[in-house]
Amino acid sequence: MIKFLIEKEFKQILRNKFIPRLIVGWPIMMMLIMPWAANQEIKNINLSVVDNDHSTYSERLIQKVVSSGYFNLADVSSSNDKALESIESADADIILEIQPDFEKNLIKEGYANVMISANAVNGTKGGVGSSYLASILGDYANEIRSEWIQSSDENTIPVITIVPQYKFNPYLDYKIFMIPALMVMMMTMLTGFLPALNIVGEKEAGTIEQMNVTPVSKFTFILAKLIPYWVIGFIVLTVCFILAALVYGLFPSGSLLTIYLFTSIYILVVSGLGLVISNYSNTMQQAMFVMFFFMIIFILMSGLFTPINSMPDWAQKITVINPLKYFIQVMRMVYLKGSSFVDLSTQMFALIGFALFFNVWAIISYRKTN
Repeated sequence: MIKFLIEKEFKQILRNKFIPRLIVGWPIMMMLIMPWAANQEIKNINLSVVDNDHSTYSERLIQKVVSSGYFNLADVSSSNDKALESIESADADIILEIQPDFEKNLIKEGYANVMISANAVNGTKGGVGSSYLASILGDYANEIRSEWIQSSDENTIPVITIVPQYKFNPYLDYKIFMIPALMVMMMTMLTGFLPALNIVGEKEAGTIEQMNVTPVSKFTFILAKLIPYWVIGFIVLTVCFILAALVYGLFPSGSLLTIYLFTSIYILVVSGLGLVISNYSNTMQQAMFVMFFFMIIFILMSGLFTPINSMPDWAQKITVINPLKYFIQVMRMVYLKGSSFVDLSTQMFALIGFALFFNVWAIISYRKTN
């Protein structure tokens, strides 16, 4: 009996001209566009420079800042007041003011002052941009110091050189961090929304009544609804794997079998949630809005865009009941760190618990009348 029910579900999906295109086309578009758009790296910061020294050292400093790739030279102002006008008109984000006698003080006294003024309306851009600029200034000071030491006839002054090593993402590419999580988001949207609309669609079409008078059990009915979307989830994930490898050169450091194992459980979680919502909804519009409500909360509190550790304590406690959080952790740990199944036991037990909870609820809440 279940064989014919599954066959019916696949025929319904393939009969719809839009859904097969969505299953393949949406992941392709999202993987090609979203990693570039959903990027929290701060670049293209407009810089206004006030050079009160006009010396060789100050010009060299300005060139170093501009050539870093993070800053665009908006203007070179004659005074701080002029630079503030650029800030107020949104033509500049940060002011770098080089004090008079910058070169003279640097050579004679060994230090010189500069002032960084940032527009903090966008707190992230102002804070991170100022940190970038301070780091460049520190690197510039080390360059000058190294040149002086090499040109000095005195004994070499010991210098501590720090060589940072960034594990798992050596080039600090934000796309590498986002791509595994975006795969989870796309699979969640497709395998969550489609089941949520499935039963409601049959209610509106009147075909659900034909199923209700058959001897098919509620368990068999719900299982037949889950399996097609289980297959769809694997198709979507495989398409994402191929695009990540071909477009971004990103391959999982860990085992693909581990990812597919967790995927098989996670699809049951979101599809089960979709079926629960479908059971309680009377129209497709109602099911869509309820599912959208849960998806927004899950995505925003999953650690997809912002670290969970940066959230307030009450928000961190709420994320414990967010299944999306656990699967994003799995994808990032396996893809970037090469974590094994043993390292992911917490996430495994959590996802199994969610899968059992939502699917048992879906079976119980389905109102079948013989």
